[in-house]
Amino acid sequence: MPNNWASVELKHLRALRAVAETGTFWAASQQLNSSLSTVSDHISELETLVGQRLVERSRGRRTVELTEAGRLVLGHAAAIESRVYAAEADLRAYAAGHAGALRVGVYQSVENKILPEAMRRFKAGWPDVDVQLTEDSHEATLVESVERGALDVTFAIEPIPEGPFAVRQLMRDPYVLLVPAGSARGESRVSLSVLDAKPMVAYQHLRHQDLAEDFLRARGVRPKIVFRSNDNGTVQAMVASGLGVALAPLLAVDENDPRIEIQLPIEPVPPRVLVVVWHRDRYRPPSAQAFVDTAIAVAAEIERSHERLLSRLGSRKRARARRPRPPASRSA
Repeated sequence: MPNNWASVELKHLRALRAVAETGTFWAASQQLNSSLSTVSDHISELETLVGQRLVERSRGRRTVELTEAGRLVLGHAAAIESRVYAAEADLRAYAAGHAGALRVGVYQSVENKILPEAMRRFKAGWPDVDVQLTEDSHEATLVESVERGALDVTFAIEPIPEGPFAVRQLMRDPYVLLVPAGSARGESRVSLSVLDAKPMVAYQHLRHQDLAEDFLRARGVRPKIVFRSNDNGTVQAMVASGLGVALAPLLAVDENDPRIEIQLPIEPVPPRVLVVVWHRDRYRPPSAQAFVDTAIAVAAEIERSHERLLSRLGSRKRARARRPRPPASRSA
């Protein structure tokens, strides 16, 4: 038997299937929207390639039928055609953004609050997209991964370096002071000057932390850094233990932790500006756009909840200021 199977093409198998279904070469040519001679040539080529007679041609009969070898090949032909059509459907779905992989870069505070709800909503609408997450504490590394094509989209913090990037803003993330529970003495707002020479728990020297510390130094405030960590939970736990206070972006804070209290700086520290970044010159499937839109919607809800929290803290201060003082006691 000749070893020519690698030369068998889909056109050969489709011709065999059409002949089997219609019973004549002429009807097969009509089904395939082809000429009679083309269908006959495809069958002859297939028989030569496989080394077997596949169609029984009888003189005087208008119809033809497959030989036993032909029926055997036809069984495989159907499966092969199905796989080809499935591959075509998968590729169309991938191009339409309904399937395939979406590679997303993330960092910790986004993972804690934005990502879980964004993933839940996105997977509900795009269940066949495989979202592959890459974590890095250095947002610059994630942005570089977008530039070289290792990531499709990433969360990041402004400023974004020059490059072939498209950027959409997620939210503004204000800074707050974290102090151990019971130590705020009812004060919801406090001057940053209280941090001068005081023990402070801080994040590692990342861009947002360095900007916050530069802000303090520019105002003559030089806290004593006693511990650094990139883990949000660790920073908060160290504050709760009394090791020191922390100046933290609100997105990194668990507001429901009873071990700490939140205070607002009277001198507002410039907030972090969170963004989503992708490569502006690369093909971006609809699923990537949908993921970005979903993340922005979730971040907007979180930003509104943060605004309500900050408003409550500010209202508490104003309410205390309006509270009437008790009358002074008079001497008898």
